[in-house]
Amino acid sequence: MQKKKIVVAVTGASGALYAKVLLDKLLTLGDQIEEVAVVMSDNAKDVWKYELGNEDYRTYPFRFFGKSDFMAPFASGSAGFGHMVVCPCSMGTLARIAQGISSDLTSRAADVILKERRKLVMVTRETPLNHIHIQNMATVTLAGAIVCPASPSFYSLPKTFEELASTVVDRVLGLCDIQVASYSWGQQP
Repeated sequence: MQKKKIVVAVTGASGALYAKVLLDKLLTLGDQIEEVAVVMSDNAKDVWKYELGNEDYRTYPFRFFGKSDFMAPFASGSAGFGHMVVCPCSMGTLARIAQGISSDLTSRAADVILKERRKLVMVTRETPLNHIHIQNMATVTLAGAIVCPASPSFYSLPKTFEELASTVVDRVLGLCDIQVASYSWGQQP
């Protein structure tokens, strides 16, 4: 199996725990992952600190890129990044990607992933949805992205917030063709 190069974009939507659980799981998947590149918005850093009470995103051994660093390798299709996860994905980021507005590294990288017909998974975090949100979700879906709302499942009987967030993150990793040990419907929890 060929190892994957993956971009993780963290936006300022509520749900920093999803990003943390995703990064934690990617740490354990070195047998499947060649490289993880991370870009975080300023709001994402603020939300992480507010919701998780720390700045532990700084401790991950992945390569981090500034939100305006258009020299990042994944700003070009030739760098070979095959997967991108936007987690959590704000409605503003969704809108910019849907309209092809590459105004920051996250939206540029998503544009590259889509134009190269690679896998873009957007973990949206908003409720309720208005008509504009739904139209933008339809637009990115028609362009090849996968909208995977941060809607955790409960049939595995999660006991902690991390376990609950894992029900979404495991699904996201599966959508990226990454094998993870996770609960499947019909198993005993």
